[in-house]
Amino acid sequence: MGIENAGTALALTLVAGLSTGVGSLIALLAKRTNTRFLCASLGFSAGVMIYISFMEMMPAAQQELIQIYGRKSGMLYLIFGFFGGMGLITLIDFLIPESTNPHEMRGLEEMNRETTLRRTGFMVALSITLHNFPEGIATFTSALNGLDIAIPIAVAIAVHNIPEGIAVSVPIYHATGSRKKAFAYSFLSGLSEPLGAVIAYLFLMPCWSPTVGAITMSAVSGIMVFISLDELLPSARKYGEHHISISGLVFGMILMAMSLYLLQ
Repeated sequence: MGIENAGTALALTLVAGLSTGVGSLIALLAKRTNTRFLCASLGFSAGVMIYISFMEMMPAAQQELIQIYGRKSGMLYLIFGFFGGMGLITLIDFLIPESTNPHEMRGLEEMNRETTLRRTGFMVALSITLHNFPEGIATFTSALNGLDIAIPIAVAIAVHNIPEGIAVSVPIYHATGSRKKAFAYSFLSGLSEPLGAVIAYLFLMPCWSPTVGAITMSAVSGIMVFISLDELLPSARKYGEHHISISGLVFGMILMAMSLYLLQ
């Protein structure tokens, strides 16, 4: 795991994380939520994450682990890694109260009517900071295994973070009455992703090996599948545009499939 690869991985994670600022700008400048765009974007992100998890990262991790430990033991490590990643992000979701969980998405108009969010705006920013931490690890560790995997993941997480920026900035704006503060907190909450990348680098660098890389890939796959099924698609349905989100999901899968095919 060289310094150059780590620098590229960190840069991609930074771009993905700071896209919360884009969502904040949309929320503060637009009078209404463009639900069709949000639903298509959420579905697209889910399609990219699900496809690359099952068609690229899991097979690569499986091949590596079987080569090292044999079929039976290798498959067992793969299973543990995949569901371990799911367990990690499930635990984080469990620790965050539902009322302040940024992934419990609501439309802008609904959020504007809820005066209670004015008192909990800062908790929303804190919650999203905690929740985005493993996403930073996922983006960073994926980049260490090749840009052909990392760039689509970074784009998918960046798109995924746009509505999260909306979720942060709207209650902060109503809590403070300041658009500048709302944008600042939304922008800074995205820094939890590159922070996760730095910590992953510091802890993984001394013990990086093919086994660690393969198990990490399987765990990242579990995290991304969980995010897709538990957050992205349900959030799109809450906006009332289910078929648009599914169309976005299929398009994300097709685009991911073609990009991987052309990179072979």
